[in-house]
Amino acid sequence: MQEITLKKFMKASILFSLLIISSSVLAQNATSISERLGYDKDAKLLILHADDLGVAHSVNDASFRALKSGAVSSASIMVPCPWLLEVAEMSRETPGLDLGLHLTLTAEWEQYKWDGVSPSSEISSLLNDEGYFYDNTTVVMNEGDPEEVRRELQAQIDLARKVGIQPTHLDSHMGTLFTSPTLFRVYVETGQKNRLPVFVPQQATALFTDDFPITDDIIPIQTVGMAGAGNNLDQWQEFYIGMLDNIQPGINEIIVHLGHDDDELQAVTVNHPDFGATWRSMDLKVVESQAFQQALQERNIILVTYREIQELVYGGDE
Repeated sequence: MQEITLKKFMKASILFSLLIISSSVLAQNATSISERLGYDKDAKLLILHADDLGVAHSVNDASFRALKSGAVSSASIMVPCPWLLEVAEMSRETPGLDLGLHLTLTAEWEQYKWDGVSPSSEISSLLNDEGYFYDNTTVVMNEGDPEEVRRELQAQIDLARKVGIQPTHLDSHMGTLFTSPTLFRVYVETGQKNRLPVFVPQQATALFTDDFPITDDIIPIQTVGMAGAGNNLDQWQEFYIGMLDNIQPGINEIIVHLGHDDDELQAVTVNHPDFGATWRSMDLKVVESQAFQQALQERNIILVTYREIQELVYGGDE
């Protein structure tokens, strides 16, 4: 597994394979959090999290299938994307699922784009000449007005709630909100304002400062695992099971991207094999496989949710 430095984290966002924190102080914090959540102090807790709901029907169908079966424990929604209303309907049909918001400021696919929820005139620094979000995080980091970012993040939360989704947490599509201390601060403050836990990998705690200290409502994720570019598709299941060997006592997260290898998702992800239709169908196959589920049991890994964290730090949703 490749260890990612903070510099790479801030430049390349969350596209990393596995971060392992071994300091005794962090271990003590992790165990206390486990106990606060009602588990043994040495419990290995894992949020198995599906990204990108709302981007396509294929992604929605695969992700809800995995959520309802318990193959994954959590997921997050891209509010500006065209299939948001289907997510809202699915969530009404299956209440109680752990659904957060995958706060979105980029549109990375070659022929499939979206803009913000806010009026374009209010977030002009976030939009390209065609009126869509930029396709990379660097432009957002360099050009995005922090107050326009704040406005758009709040608009995405408000729209999700308007269509009937009660989010349990926030995270960041493509890690855009981790690319600078300023954007990170907007992200954390938005979560606190809305009483929603934010995904903060332990590594990102370096972005807190003396005038912006980490607070009790921030529970860092001790280890984070995700497949990245260059992983061997022929060893996909072995790769994910290998992640489980590095799960530590405390709260951990593995991020997957689920979908079906069908015409719709092939069109959405054209010329983009990384995180494409085949990739996502293989992620689904792994998390649903008996081998992966057995590996979780053999390693005494307990699947948990952000809803549990939300209830701990904020007393549940609003």
